[in-house]
Amino acid sequence: MKHIDIKEIISKPSEFIGSSVTVCGWVRTSRNSKSVAFIELNDGTSLRNIQVVVDKGEGEYKEPRVGTSVRVEGLVVEGRNNTAEINAVPGDIFVFGDAPTDYPLQKKGHTLEFLRSMPHLRGRTNTFNAVFRVRSVLAQAIHSYFQQHNYVYLNTPLITGSDCEGAGEMFQVTTIGYSSEYKSEEDYYAADFFGRKAGLSVSGQLEGEMGATAFGKIYTFGPSFRAENSNTPKHLAEFWHIEPEVAFMELDDVIELAEDMLKYVIGDLLEKCPDEIAFFDAHFEKGLKARHEELISHDFARVTYTEAIELLKKSGEDFVYPVEWGCDLQTEHERYISEKVFKKAVFVTDYPKEIKSFYMKQNPDGKTVAAVDLLVPGVGEIIGGSEREYDYDKLITAMKEREMNLDLYSDYLDLRKFGSVPHGGFGLGFERLIMYTTGMQNIRDVIFFPRTVGSIR
Repeated sequence: MKHIDIKEIISKPSEFIGSSVTVCGWVRTSRNSKSVAFIELNDGTSLRNIQVVVDKGEGEYKEPRVGTSVRVEGLVVEGRNNTAEINAVPGDIFVFGDAPTDYPLQKKGHTLEFLRSMPHLRGRTNTFNAVFRVRSVLAQAIHSYFQQHNYVYLNTPLITGSDCEGAGEMFQVTTIGYSSEYKSEEDYYAADFFGRKAGLSVSGQLEGEMGATAFGKIYTFGPSFRAENSNTPKHLAEFWHIEPEVAFMELDDVIELAEDMLKYVIGDLLEKCPDEIAFFDAHFEKGLKARHEELISHDFARVTYTEAIELLKKSGEDFVYPVEWGCDLQTEHERYISEKVFKKAVFVTDYPKEIKSFYMKQNPDGKTVAAVDLLVPGVGEIIGGSEREYDYDKLITAMKEREMNLDLYSDYLDLRKFGSVPHGGFGLGFERLIMYTTGMQNIRDVIFFPRTVGSIR
């Protein structure tokens, strides 16, 4: 049906004043008096509602309950503070779907935990209206950045026969399910759909490297899956991943790319979502807008892993997880470094090879690899990357040390035989980026339907 987005009227009120319009949406609030009624209407296109002023006159008026979906035809008039509102009469309001008294969003002030129990409805609240608009704008900004810089958008497989991270935390893909008729694991997989063990991808990086050695510069943007039994505010079983891979790129180039991209997308967000950023600044994290403006106007800090460990050991902080060289940095360590030491985004480089993935380039010291993590205040790590090991013999050695099955990586190893080049890239957890830009503290609140251990609907 023909109607106009409420956002269009709100963002350009002077263009509509004096015009008759048709709008559709859901009732957010409704007030009724003797001669006039007021409806706050929202159609999801804007964080702000539009007010409908109903001149009840002699007509029959049934006040719509919160959550009711309606169509309104009326005249746009000037409201307070250079806003627009719609004047209507009862006959101009058509109800599509009533919302009974047990509609769970009747009242304001619901906790985020309560709203997680109804992912199908929470998008109608201001908080999640804003969250998912930010998510949409950030996604478009990421695509725009890479397209403007000559990257090829590559769709890597979601079903794979190899484990990119080598951690074994993969969801199995099978058409057989439980069965006791097979004598061995080999017989079971031989009879399955692919004739071998398959799982959901934890990362598109390995295939992305194959694309980079053909097209030079590629990026992926899609879901990844990890069967990690972690019920924390930072972990999901299904999440979205941005992974650029670039030929002829060394670690310093990876760092430069990550910083430039992040500044671009946050700058774009500030420009396109001022209402949403103001909402999060007011209700979730005071100073959020200023923090973003600070980030895009200054260079990020840089420190080696070894230097970071020394800073943590000298901090005097009573960390839950002890700090020693060789330990994996925990969120409490990452946030201390970014929030207390540098007070801004910081790259940590050159991690011990034992705590990083097999594909990372080995440094000349024999102890560390050319890896980098980007730590940001409020979240911790949001980007992890490296220069990739392009020396065939060194890569084989690293994989054998981890007792990996080389047969599963034959295509990947071939890249080091035929025209191998220095190359690198990173992975950006999209949900963690949204947490950082909105101030939301739980990753379940920045994805439409969160999948976590023991929970799916």
